[in-house]
Amino acid sequence: MMLIFLFLEIAVLGLLIFVSGVVPRVSQISKFELERRKSIGDNMAAIAMKREALLTDVFSLQRVLSALLLVLFVVLSVVTFGWLLGIILSVIVALEYGRIARIGLWQRQSQKLYEKHEQQILRFVEKFAGILRFMRSVAPETTTNVRLSSREELHHLVETSGTLLSSDEKLLITHSLTFGDRTVKEIMTPRGVIDSISHKELLGPLVLDDLHKTGHSRFPVVDGDIDHVVGMLHIQDLLTLDTKRSTTAGKAMEPRVFYVREDQTLKHALTAFLRTRHHLFVVVNEFRETVGLLSLEDVIEALIGHKIVDEFDAHDDLRAVAAHNPRGNNHPEKREDV
Repeated sequence: MMLIFLFLEIAVLGLLIFVSGVVPRVSQISKFELERRKSIGDNMAAIAMKREALLTDVFSLQRVLSALLLVLFVVLSVVTFGWLLGIILSVIVALEYGRIARIGLWQRQSQKLYEKHEQQILRFVEKFAGILRFMRSVAPETTTNVRLSSREELHHLVETSGTLLSSDEKLLITHSLTFGDRTVKEIMTPRGVIDSISHKELLGPLVLDDLHKTGHSRFPVVDGDIDHVVGMLHIQDLLTLDTKRSTTAGKAMEPRVFYVREDQTLKHALTAFLRTRHHLFVVVNEFRETVGLLSLEDVIEALIGHKIVDEFDAHDDLRAVAAHNPRGNNHPEKREDV
């Protein structure tokens, strides 16, 4: 009979060490990031969210099982060895079982066995959540060093930082995070509102006045239409122009023209601006058709999150102006969109 109790005592001690050696996994990924990954179909994130939701109950169950096993060990020790030896053995085990459970070999085996059956344990905890709710007071507080896992998560943290960051600082950080992924097409001045000038145009007083009223400092010089840009006219170069002499835009323009594809990133465009030391690019599509203009100012605005508006700007948002089709492009009386 004593051998049976001794066997049971050893089995209970083994279970106690196993239960105490388990360390339920705590995710180092924030709740926001887990929800984001789950929303895009990440099954591992869904499992991690379930584990996090039940973590407190798992810890509670672990504590309760450890306590019950320790009490059972005390009872078996007293029955097997008598009061004196049983109590002495129980005190030693109570003081040392935690240290034994943390021994590398024991803990690795305990953790491996727990992770193998983790899903079944979580289902059990979820099924008896109502009962385990009363045990939550014995669970320890779980702390973890949560790491950032995506730019979307950092963006969320910036947006929810309250008064820690000023509105300008929030704009600068959030726009910097997305700057490298945005394309030229998103911020360019659309084709429909480009102010250009023919290379044959005589630069008389009236023409110069009209150019000045646009609020632009640079103009594409075209040969026939906007799909044939042959140069750039800088309005500052016209300030010293002798208006008594007949000068055409073709003679006064800068012949160098820089093109950028509409699907290029803003990071690429900014690098190109710095490399060429130019301030205005013609934006083309895959067929080399002109679809817009991109200025260095446009790129800087996208980077800092602020519109740079000065006294020479006729409109704050040229894309909004283009959307209203002020020049009536493809707008005949009997039009029909299909």
